[in-house]
Amino acid sequence: MPPASDSGDRAALLEHDRRFFDALVAADTARLGELLADDFILVSIEDGSVVPRSALLAAVSSGTVTFPAIESFPEEAVVRRIGDIGIVVGRTSMNFVNSDGTTFTAGSRYTHVFTADSAAGWRLVSAQGTRITFADA
Repeated sequence: MPPASDSGDRAALLEHDRRFFDALVAADTARLGELLADDFILVSIEDGSVVPRSALLAAVSSGTVTFPAIESFPEEAVVRRIGDIGIVVGRTSMNFVNSDGTTFTAGSRYTHVFTADSAAGWRLVSAQGTRITFADA
């Protein structure tokens, strides 16, 4: 099993990851709003663009981008906690559809950075994906 600060941190952070992916697939912007920090940023796997929280929520809400499927592999994840920061390095297989109907499928390694929020639990502050081939997975 990959290292973690403790099994409780590992379980909590991987659960937050799962809820994030589930909310993307369900296009549940209310849930995404709860999971993401106010200053959340995403570095897009598709083109490396920096996407702020508001733009991600708007794209998901409007259907500009949809996520028909995201599969993650939590058993492979490396989870670390450093003070009030949690870091998950994991792997996904994902599909999404852009507003023009083009589809994008990728395997990725991702880094999610969380901060501990006393009121909301863990909140996702930053997400970055790097495209990989499945042979490299």
